[in-house]
Amino acid sequence: MSNSSLLTGRRTSKPPGMRIVDVDTHISDPPAALAPYCEMPWRRSLEQIAKGRHGYVDIPGYAPGGLKQNPPIPGGHRRLHVPNKTEMREELDLLGIDDAILLPDNLLQFASLSNPDYANALARAYNRWLIAEWMETGNGLHGALLAIPQDPEESVREIERFASTPGIRALFLPTAGVYPLWGHRKYFPIMRAAEEADLSVILHSVGHVGTAFPHQQEQFENDFARWVINHTFGMQANLASLMHTGIPARFPKIKIVFTEAGIAWVPLMMLRMDRRYKEARRDVPFFDMLPSEYMKRNMYFGTQPFEEPSVPEHYAEMVQHYFGEENTIFCSDWPHHDFDHPNSILDLPLSVGLKRKIMGQNAAKLFKLPALQRQTA
Repeated sequence: MSNSSLLTGRRTSKPPGMRIVDVDTHISDPPAALAPYCEMPWRRSLEQIAKGRHGYVDIPGYAPGGLKQNPPIPGGHRRLHVPNKTEMREELDLLGIDDAILLPDNLLQFASLSNPDYANALARAYNRWLIAEWMETGNGLHGALLAIPQDPEESVREIERFASTPGIRALFLPTAGVYPLWGHRKYFPIMRAAEEADLSVILHSVGHVGTAFPHQQEQFENDFARWVINHTFGMQANLASLMHTGIPARFPKIKIVFTEAGIAWVPLMMLRMDRRYKEARRDVPFFDMLPSEYMKRNMYFGTQPFEEPSVPEHYAEMVQHYFGEENTIFCSDWPHHDFDHPNSILDLPLSVGLKRKIMGQNAAKLFKLPALQRQTA
């Protein structure tokens, strides 16, 4: 059964001329694919890992998926992947998606790797593989370089090497298991390099249980509780981290994207940070305006997972609560089992103008995408 068969009969109901940009599309990145692009001796490690059995985002030595506590249960969701750019383009066409920002799959767990030399080699291999195998002028697929929290200086060198490469639009900041969080001062060189290269930075939440904040969720018995908490908690913690050291004030041109946590948590954080700023402004002397103003100027929030309010009009109200008309962007999470079809947003009682902004205009402006050369039905 192909991925495409899941989309049969689910035609996207977009208005004529609407551009859909998906800011959360995952490519298959198994160790065997990256091995030819990896230098020795680590290439041998990837070749060895490739011979073993692979779980879903849980490959020892490559995608350490945190503490796996759940007993296996028959059935469940089929794990999907897209192995190449041709199949990806075909599937996005069926979804009516014109452009996609490509993010990794297994390497969502990259920050958990402890050996910096290996992490450097793996990130270099991923970035070269991404450019060689997925970038093609005019195909609407756009890349995000993999940052290396284990070695910020090597991250800067990778940005300098590849930021101007055609098709590279962003920098992916691995979030699952990252320590310290992304606002830490050790990462200032990465933020500076991204700002100077005009690359937006993307944080992507993913299920991860460990002993380091914000992922210490070992007390929950099952993934029902973990899923509810971990995606939003990871984004909230990193947002607070980025703000408490003044990232958007120190790097005023940087653009920060939060994905796979939905949007319902955003008004909460905006209100709480503004309240605290008014009460304890001396804690953040580098701010010269409200935290909410920095969020509106520097930050963007992805729609997936769509919160599905029982009253559809409430979604528009959530967007209004954080002044999100200009900084809400569509994310599908394709091809993961819990992906959101574009119709999840298109079928809402929103104005056509707001739909056009959320579905594509905001992201096209953010990532400076070229004029649309091809449009899906």
